[in-house]
Parts: sequence; structure tokens; C-alpha cells
Amino acid sequence: MFQLHCAANYLEMNQEMQGKPNLLEQTISFFQKIHYMTWSELIIGLKNCQELIFFMQSSSLLQEFLDCAVGRLEFHYISSPFASSSDNSSMQFSGDISTESRRIYTSQATWWFADLGFLNLNMFKKIIETMIRNKLDHSVISSFLFYYKRVKCPNASVAQKYRIIETVIKFLYSLDGSFMSIRGLFDILQVSLNLKISKCSIGKLEQLIGSQLDRAKLDDLLIPSPAGEKIAYNVNLILRLLDIFLSNSREKLLMYQLKKVAELIDLYIMEVAPDYFLKPSKFLALAMAMPDIARESYDTIYLAIDMYLKVHINGLSEEKKIKTCSALSYDKLSEETLKDLAQNETFPACALVAAQVTLQNRSRYSVTRTSIFF
Repeated sequence: MFQLHCAANYLEMNQEMQGKPNLLEQTISFFQKIHYMTWSELIIGLKNCQELIFFMQSSSLLQEFLDCAVGRLEFHYISSPFASSSDNSSMQFSGDISTESRRIYTSQATWWFADLGFLNLNMFKKIIETMIRNKLDHSVISSFLFYYKRVKCPNASVAQKYRIIETVIKFLYSLDGSFMSIRGLFDILQVSLNLKISKCSIGKLEQLIGSQLDRAKLDDLLIPSPAGEKIAYNVNLILRLLDIFLSNSREKLLMYQLKKVAELIDLYIMEVAPDYFLKPSKFLALAMAMPDIARESYDTIYLAIDMYLKVHINGLSEEKKIKTCSALSYDKLSEETLKDLAQNETFPACALVAAQVTLQNRSRYSVTRTSIFF
């Protein structure tokens, strides 16, 4: 029927014949029945639309058909005629929430993913635009975007991958990122960097990730540096993400979010500290990126600095060693760490003295408190 409608429209078959409705009117009348189609009939219709999309671009019938198809997606218990139950049950929700209720919702809301995996990029764009306009759950839309990228990219050419990734990023950026998979975003970011996606799209991805960096894990951050650079990991990228996290959310950041990111960055610093090619300025920028209130202890930072100084034992001037140690807050080092630092000749003399002074001050404070109570 889609083919017939396109042909009638193209041939301008809009004249009545012997008192009977013209062919164009007849095809339009038929489309009034689309709301009674089964899901399998809608899928077949989508495939026909996809083949004829060039001829249907300006047709209101195409949008009406897409609205009807998208409307069915909210019925969670329609069985899929094309994907097995095992396919549907293996779908992973795009968010990081793993409660039982969310898992149940996911299995219900993503039953149609495999059915729409055939969509080419042009029809995919129209379907996503329709989903957004019809206010489908953003978490489900983002999950479908991740799914589409996952199934389409492996067999696509470099040029096709570029277009797919650009399209996915564009739509993800227009959605509420609260339930997006942070792992999925990092995966797309890494592919984007390898494909040399536009700076605009990379910037959008970094905004999405940086604004919710407290949901990331250490493995997410371990992105290799660009080709040609000697440093192992892309430290500049992590610094940009940190800047986004702190600047975009400064007024609404909760303390637990700050502490979570501080812990994450401390682990990251431990990973990159042994890298001989990591410049002192970059190491210091990482160590000092988080505000002091985000850390209850600087013991991990001490271990990272110790590792960094040992790797660069002959490559750093005394001045640079002192500057590197400026990342430490001696008051937030444990007594055990202070004792170790006070005898650690890898550190500059001023750091050893500062550790000894801090230990003495704590000892005096302890004696003072004891004398007050006894």
C-alpha cells in the first residue's frame, strides 16, 4: 500500500474516475486503519517506508505511521514476532541502577529493540525524533541509541560508523542523562576519539560524562592517549571531565558526590603515577583538581607522589619535587603515613620537616587534651 500511495502521489492520480474516489484518496483512506494493525504488520510497514522514504519525505502519512508505531512501544507486554525471548531478556538497561524493579521495567520496555534493528540511519533518525516528540521515556530512548550503535557499527564502514556515532551523540545530548549508562558513554567517547569525530560532538559527549562523573569507575577513565603521544593514558581528557564536573554542578553538588569523585581520581592518579612520560604539571593538576573538602585523607596522594618521585628520581629538579609535594595536606595524613614520610628520602627535605612538625604538633595536642581531662 505504501508503494501504491507513492505511485499515486507521483503520478498525480487525484482525479475522480466514474464517480469513484481517486487512487490517492483510496490509499489515504486505507491508512486510517493503521491503528488497528498488529505489531508485525507495523514492522513490515516500517520496512516498506524505509525503502520509499525518499518519495515520502513530505507526506504527513509517514509521520502518522511513525506516531502509530512509536505509540505501541509503551505497551510492555506485546510479544515480538521477530526476536526470541532470549534476545529480549538479554537487553541491558542503559542506566546504572540495578534494582529489581528497574530490571523488570527494562525487560518490559525494551522488548522491541531487536525488531527495529533493521532500520537504516535515515529511518532511525525519524523514529528517534518521533519518540522524543511523543515523550517516550528518555531512559528507554537512550538505551535504544546504545543498542543501535552496538549492532550497527561492527559491520559498518568507517564513513558509516562516523555518521552513526554523530547521530547517536546528537540524540543522547538532547535527552536527560540521569539514567544513561556511563560505561556506554565512555565506550562511545573512545570510538569517537579513534574515528576523530568532530570537536563539537566530542564536546557534547564530554559534557554528558563530566556532569555525572561520580557514576564512573576507574576502568572507565583508563582511556589510552591519542596516537603518537608517549604518555599511556589521556590525562588531558580526564582533566577536562573534572573541570566540567566541578564547574557545571558547583551549586548543586552533594558532598558524597565530591568524595566519590575524589576517591576515583586518587585511584586514577595511582594508575598514571608510574608513567615516566607524565609531566609534573599534569600530575600536579590531577592531584590538586579536587577541592580539599572532598578528601578526608591524603594517604593515597602521598603514595602516588612517592611512586612518581621514584620513577623520576633523576629527572626532576628539587624545585619541581617541592612543587609536586604542594599537593599534600599534611594535616590529613595518617600518623603512620607521616612517620613514613618523615624518613622518606625520596621526598625533598622540606616535606620531611613538614611531616615531623605535624607529628610533633599532634603529639603536643594529644598531651594537652590528656592533661585537661586528667
